[in-house]
Amino acid sequence: EVQLVESGGGLVQAGGSLRLSCAASRFAFDDDAIGWFRQAPGKEREGVSCISDSDGSTYYGDSVKGRFTISNDNAKNTVYLQMDSLKAEDTAVYYCAPLIYCSTVIMRLAVREYEDWGQGTQVTVSS
Repeated sequence: EVQLVESGGGLVQAGGSLRLSCAASRFAFDDDAIGWFRQAPGKEREGVSCISDSDGSTYYGDSVKGRFTISNDNAKNTVYLQMDSLKAEDTAVYYCAPLIYCSTVIMRLAVREYEDWGQGTQVTVSS
């Protein structure tokens, strides 16, 4: 069973930066990617970014392109989300989840069907 733990959230002013971490205790045999998702109060969960473990390919949602950068450290089994130029609308609880592979379709599928969400990490951006 895959176990993921999110950390790194906090309170930051608009324009500031945070780096989130997603630490995995183990991976399922057929999971090739890790995705970051977020859920703001009163809104549905949405996919933010993902990264493939096999080839390093990445995906970014339109709202974060050019501001967020996803990376992985395989030695530490950790995926990072560097968030720069933060905006008030980035305020949300951020979650990570394992994916079969990194793509827009798989991210949308995970939003609908993945059930083992962790506690997440709260990001609050003050304007």
